[in-house]
Amino acid sequence: MNYEEYTNATEKLNLYSHHYYVLDDPLTTDEVYDKLYHEVLVYEQKNPQDTLKNSPTQRVGEFISEGFTKEKHLSRMWSLEDVFDADGLEKWLVKTYKLDKNISFYCEPKFDGASLNLIYEEGILRKGITRGDGEIGELITQNIKTIKSIPLTIEHKERIEIRGEVVIFKSEFEKINEHRLISGEAVFANPRNAAAGSLRQLDSSITASRNLVFLPYGVGENALEHKLLSEKMEYIYALGFRKPPQRAVCKDFKEIESIYERMAYERESYPMMLDGMVVKVNEIASQIDMGYTVKVPRFSVAYKFPALEKITKVKEIVLQVGRTGAVTPVAIVEPTDIDGVSVERATLHNFDEIERKDIRINDKVIILRSGDVIPKIIKVLLHERDGSEVVFERPTVCPVCGSELLDEGVLLKCQNLKCEARVVNSIIYFASKPCLNIEGLGTKIVEALFNARLVKSVVDLFDLTLDKLLSLEGFKEKKSQNILNSLQNAKGCEYWRFINALGIEHIGEVASKSLSDAFGFGFVNATKEQIIACDGIGEEMAESLLEFVRVNAEAITKLQNILCPIAPVKRAEADENPFKGKTVVLTGSMSLSRDHIKERLEALGAKVSGSVSKKTDFLIYGEDAGSKHDKAMDLGVVCLSEDDMRELING
Repeated sequence: MNYEEYTNATEKLNLYSHHYYVLDDPLTTDEVYDKLYHEVLVYEQKNPQDTLKNSPTQRVGEFISEGFTKEKHLSRMWSLEDVFDADGLEKWLVKTYKLDKNISFYCEPKFDGASLNLIYEEGILRKGITRGDGEIGELITQNIKTIKSIPLTIEHKERIEIRGEVVIFKSEFEKINEHRLISGEAVFANPRNAAAGSLRQLDSSITASRNLVFLPYGVGENALEHKLLSEKMEYIYALGFRKPPQRAVCKDFKEIESIYERMAYERESYPMMLDGMVVKVNEIASQIDMGYTVKVPRFSVAYKFPALEKITKVKEIVLQVGRTGAVTPVAIVEPTDIDGVSVERATLHNFDEIERKDIRINDKVIILRSGDVIPKIIKVLLHERDGSEVVFERPTVCPVCGSELLDEGVLLKCQNLKCEARVVNSIIYFASKPCLNIEGLGTKIVEALFNARLVKSVVDLFDLTLDKLLSLEGFKEKKSQNILNSLQNAKGCEYWRFINALGIEHIGEVASKSLSDAFGFGFVNATKEQIIACDGIGEEMAESLLEFVRVNAEAITKLQNILCPIAPVKRAEADENPFKGKTVVLTGSMSLSRDHIKERLEALGAKVSGSVSKKTDFLIYGEDAGSKHDKAMDLGVVCLSEDDMRELING
């Protein structure tokens, strides 16, 4: 074979590969392909200086990495807002049409795999980067070169980022798991996990063996001049990338819903896993005008498919007691495989739901699992009952300590601070930064104290001595003394911190400040009417507080005598400013701590709340702002960056 024959053979092999891996249209047999491949390989071994960058031999994974380096994307890889039904889609369309009415929509499958960003320069694949946090991912170029549906070279010569999803076909997934079982290795839970795990192998030969498939869904940085996304994607496919099994341009809700229903109906027949359909504004100029929230693009949404459902049987209903004493029922069901995950428990949310759905032990039920959400029972199969079903009795006492439960209708709560089920978590909360900020009392320390029976309640913390701590394994004198010092420093805390540290259901930092300001030490004697009259406190919160005080009056008095919290001092009225008398919510990461900013705003007369509502006046956001920002935008709340806030304060 001479050089001309070598280049022709390379071109032919790439054609064969493209038809096989991208077009699903084989042009020859494996035998013919393998014979020609071997001839090319022999030539390259004899003439390594002639090896072409797009030679199929360059895909063979023989590179073992010591670890992956971080790499910044040229432009951010955004996550998408999710909608789950037609109502959600309509609401998204209403918001989108407010930004631009003269638009159409490009719809394509939402593949369930691992996101990948490819960077081509001068027509050559230069980098492959995992999604990471959207800004920075892991550089896995050697691994992605083994994926045969990713061209090593393309005709487009300007720099471009091509984004897509790496998937494993369902048939290939079954083969991988069969091989792992034979080898005694743990099987993958689902194709998505298998794809992500295969991409991040330090040994690229393992990645090469997995038959991964890359399906492009968009572009990042680019100099393309197409006016429509649909045209831009056709150009990408023409560069040698695999097309999705279905896609469409739609003009309105009716057409979007139609293609969605067809895609959802046919999802099981697709070779890869799908979890929904992506809807994007088709006009590029409109996309640019609409822009982004701090978290998601305004011009695109993920329309998720209904989650998978399975039939199983309720074997038992057990009760869990949380930190605040909330008692939650959980159904133990016969193990059921849903999308590669063995489900044995399903949330029942609360006791009203058990009664409303008439869920009984031994009932056959339909359970639903959506993504990483805890499975839940959505329907009881009443027609399957045979008389063996047992009605679950609503409990009246705590299953752990036997104390009377507070019955709020929807929720049942154990108010006993000494209940073992809530002691550890309540102590951790008691010592946390928003409460008494007791340094050194982390989870492991508290568990060690509880397991050694040195601490059975919050009150017991203040009976600890140096000798008691030194009796525990791993507790040296310095460490033990530091804990004792921290406990001593907690004394004389602000009174609102004392109330907050009690861990009363529904009573958080904001409510604790309201109670402290209104009643001081007398909050334990306040009537329901007086409590409800406090700013931001409703009837449910008042009932919870009254029940907590009734059950724990003795413990509250002891703690108050030990800690000697400082009575609240009326804050001097702030001068007039834009935040005085306003309700403000903080979200995202900022240059200063949230506590510092909160104190500054409160000094200006603002009320800093933890959640967004119609009563919110300002939302101040930093980096990685989440759902609070989105909700504020929907409600028309004024959203300020940290710099905007400073300008208002200084101005």
